[in-house]
Amino acid sequence: MTEPQKRDRPWLMRTYAGHSTASDSNALYRRNLAKGQTGLSVAFDLPTQTGYDSDHVLARGEVGRVGVPVGHVGDMRTLFDGIPLERTNTSMTINATAMWLLALYQVVAEEQGADIAALTGTTQNDIVKEYLSRGTHVFPPGPSVRLITDMIAYTVGNIPKWNPINICSYHLQEAGATPVQEIAYAMCTAISVLDAVRDSGQVPAERMGEVVARISFFVNAGVRFVEEMCKMRAFARLWEKVTRERYGVTDPKQRRFRYGVQVNSLGLTEAQPENNVQRIVLEMLAVTLSKDARARAVQLPAWNEALGLPRPWDQQWSLRIQQVLAYESDLLEYGDLFNGSEVVEAKTAELLAGAEAEIAKVLEMGGVIPAVESGYLKSNLVASHAARRARIESGEDKIIGVNCFDTTEPSPLTADLDTAIMVVDPASEQSVLAALEAWREGRDEAAVQEALAELKDVAATDANLMPATLACARAGVTTGEWAFALREVFGEYRAPTGVGGAPVAVAAEPGGELARVRAAVAATAEELGSGKLRLLVGKPGLDGHSNGAEQIAVRARDAGFEVVYQGIRLTPEQIVSAAVAEDVHCVGLSILSGAHTELVPDVLKRLARAGVQDVPVIVGGIIPAADGEALKAAGVAAVFTPKDFGITTIIGRIVDEIRLANRLQPWTPAPTAATN
Repeated sequence: MTEPQKRDRPWLMRTYAGHSTASDSNALYRRNLAKGQTGLSVAFDLPTQTGYDSDHVLARGEVGRVGVPVGHVGDMRTLFDGIPLERTNTSMTINATAMWLLALYQVVAEEQGADIAALTGTTQNDIVKEYLSRGTHVFPPGPSVRLITDMIAYTVGNIPKWNPINICSYHLQEAGATPVQEIAYAMCTAISVLDAVRDSGQVPAERMGEVVARISFFVNAGVRFVEEMCKMRAFARLWEKVTRERYGVTDPKQRRFRYGVQVNSLGLTEAQPENNVQRIVLEMLAVTLSKDARARAVQLPAWNEALGLPRPWDQQWSLRIQQVLAYESDLLEYGDLFNGSEVVEAKTAELLAGAEAEIAKVLEMGGVIPAVESGYLKSNLVASHAARRARIESGEDKIIGVNCFDTTEPSPLTADLDTAIMVVDPASEQSVLAALEAWREGRDEAAVQEALAELKDVAATDANLMPATLACARAGVTTGEWAFALREVFGEYRAPTGVGGAPVAVAAEPGGELARVRAAVAATAEELGSGKLRLLVGKPGLDGHSNGAEQIAVRARDAGFEVVYQGIRLTPEQIVSAAVAEDVHCVGLSILSGAHTELVPDVLKRLARAGVQDVPVIVGGIIPAADGEALKAAGVAAVFTPKDFGITTIIGRIVDEIRLANRLQPWTPAPTAATN
């Protein structure tokens, strides 16, 4: 009788969660932990991520939408009430304000009586991918790298089990990165961070191995799970090589490639959303099947994330998917299943060679920061994304239920769309604002101002900013106050959009759809007596997911529009001012955060007050059907959601709306000459 094989310990199982208020999120976390979740993954709302208090003008409509608002140490205290932080592994998806949130977390842990040296968890803290893909950056690259460096130096000395940075290639893939680009740009970011720590002098050379050991990665796993699995094997080999050769780390344990994963939310579809379940399973297999490149933590999206905010039951379903694989299957009883596979080895080597070539190119530019500032990286991602979208539109890349096999039976999952997703109570924002006002009234204002003054003084030197940040947390400073104090010293940054440098992704072949749209654009401009049709693409509020807006801008440019695109994070007032100044023919708004119900009507009202007529407003984003109808009733000309995958078709619809608003007859192509 053979002895049963020893099973490996399962990976950490997380659910990315947080919404409405700190107290609501605390209740959700407790329920998730009770269901068997083994780590927390905190989603913060956009004002918290971008350094604004909930009552700032840019925060309107965004409070508690895509995560939990944390404005001060009192909110953090409520968020983790009854959850022992010394025994909880907490991942916090936070970047520009990562130092601030870690300070709040440490102070709450101290209040619980925890030994902060025992705290385990991760702050994402990768600002480079924010410039490239997600848009929650605040400060310029130099000061941002300084904040990261200070955090790493502080945690190595004081919170040695904490991962102070999560090099995040996840959003690079969502922004269009190929597997080679995802590996290369993430590794370039890691090199830039490690070089900065080494050169800062804050960590002795003999302790660089400890720094390397706490660097973790956060990756994306798409549905091409063989390629994605090989990508992770290539990642692990490259990290082993870089840390050994560039930084001289001799301890194999310190060189281990440590990563967590969120499988690809971008690939989830609004059409036939039940198909998302099998997509999620396949994507999870990519990062669990290969033991030698297995994720240390996994969080899965819910089947309905392309429709809106998942409910607790939806998140439970995704957690159970992980648990079935880990506890019911025999996966964890075996070594690596792919060692010796010629196919896997060849694909891994191909990805590794491509990544090393791209890394060399970036390093020749001076590293990842110059490559960001020049727009090189962003243009590459926009171009890759445009190429991928073109393959989907042509049918070369097949998406089940979207561009093929779209005949379907009615789904009981979406029979009532209003209850198929979670809706944040609009009243919760008002409760957050009231609580914030009460917090300010109840604190020691003199202590707050003293702490902020010290923070600004330290920021003007090269001293570590973490002690001054902790002092601000203890004094009752708010998130916006901390961030604006540093804005005064560091300034703010608007990253390159990458739109201008993106090549044409779809050729305007004679008789093709783009050629027809180009003809309609030219004819409409001539009839209106303008040189070109002008389209303003605007991103109101704090939603920084600009991929869709960028693809609309690029395709509209290729169709003959003059495109006005100023990037992310604009107020409705700024968007209307640009529309008036540029005398545009259409305003296109992109919002994925759920703030459309607040921000779009505001833009409509301001356009009306400015006397702008005959300018249709279109909206795109993750917009529930009921909200879409309400927006149209308020005056929006058209609403586009993820099911509308044909970008050229969308551009054609924009032309139609411009003609309708200007009382022009519907455009029809001129007849072609008959041929024998």
